[in-house]
Amino acid sequence: MMTRCRPLFVIACILFVNHAACTKQKDRDWVVSEKLVSQIDFHSWIKESFAVSPDNRRVAYVAVSDEKWYVVVDGKEGKRYDGVGHSLIFSPDGNRVGYVAQAGDNWFVVIGDKGGKAYTGIGTPPVFSPDGKRLAYAAEVDDRWVVVLDGKEGKSYEGIGSAPVFSPDSERVAYVAVEGNEWFVVVNGKEKKHYEGIGTLPSFSPDGKRLAYAVLEEGSWCVVVDGKAGKKYDGIGCAPVFSPDSKRVAYVAGEGESMFVVVDEREGKRYQGIRSTPVFSPDSKRVAYGAGDQGDQFVVVDKQEGNRYTGIGSTVVFSSDSKRIAYEARRGDEHFVVVNGREGAHYDEINPPPVFNEMGNRIAYGARRDMQRFVVVDGKEGKPYDAIVNLGESRIVFDSSSSLRYLALRKDDIYLVEAKVDGL
Repeated sequence: MMTRCRPLFVIACILFVNHAACTKQKDRDWVVSEKLVSQIDFHSWIKESFAVSPDNRRVAYVAVSDEKWYVVVDGKEGKRYDGVGHSLIFSPDGNRVGYVAQAGDNWFVVIGDKGGKAYTGIGTPPVFSPDGKRLAYAAEVDDRWVVVLDGKEGKSYEGIGSAPVFSPDSERVAYVAVEGNEWFVVVNGKEKKHYEGIGTLPSFSPDGKRLAYAVLEEGSWCVVVDGKAGKKYDGIGCAPVFSPDSKRVAYVAGEGESMFVVVDEREGKRYQGIRSTPVFSPDSKRVAYGAGDQGDQFVVVDKQEGNRYTGIGSTVVFSSDSKRIAYEARRGDEHFVVVNGREGAHYDEINPPPVFNEMGNRIAYGARRDMQRFVVVDGKEGKPYDAIVNLGESRIVFDSSSSLRYLALRKDDIYLVEAKVDGL
């Protein structure tokens, strides 16, 4: 059920410096260029609001000063409001920022510097379509709830149970609606079958033609794919995942004290816990996920269990050629990245998680040793910072096999770091 957005109040304000600075430095095998993106007063910023553009070059966050709320984008303050929701979004091209704002008793969506129609409540943050041309969100009208799509209000319901979800081709939009005790998915304005409950966001396949979600029926949970219900379980642990070719589906299910991954309606081995959402390889042939059993944690790839560790990270990634797989693991207090079963150098922490370049022959991740944090590329350690930013979808991005970019923190300054690693 949707509720009105309510800001959290903080005392003090964000101090920032509205300027940019660039430096270049060569350190061992690394050639590094830094551009100052923003300066933050960490005593007053709202951490949960921090957002990063899809290209990893811009940042935004919510700030408060003199009981007025505003959004700071790349160090520039926006218009003051009585309240601002914490969920900021960038458009797919990174040029616009969207958020929910309050003026008096009215709530409205702001895109860039323009506010939309005022409502008594906004139930979900705005959502851009993948092509950036469309916008959707839930709003309250006369004590009922509607989804506003491209500025037009849809049918009203007692509640909207999820944020709108666009298909990858931007042609379809789905959301969960509630009327009385019945829950159902609405796709392009058409209601699907009604259930006792819906437990996950609707998931579109990559080609945009298929749809899956978890439902509660007669006290049990199952996954509905293309309108067809699968086997019933005690619980469904994640939103269904489609393979890149859109032909296969995987999800986590639970019965009693055990959990397991179901792929193409075939149940995998049962464990005490599943550590990560299943992921398909780019060629759609392989499946990997993290699991836990008897106090150990490990990654399962194509039904084969890997080495057992004290812990593993929540991110498992395949290379673009589907031949390599990487994840973070821990043995005692030592953290490291495992690539095809081989352990990398040991550190005090791994963060951000590993990522492959486009060709799949290089891997990078963030690491910490003592108080220094840096990015590691194929075993080569980069320039140290106070932190490698891993908030608001920030990540390490390869621009080529030998160059990459990421956001880093030094004192109160956030920098866009662009690096070229010699010898790669």
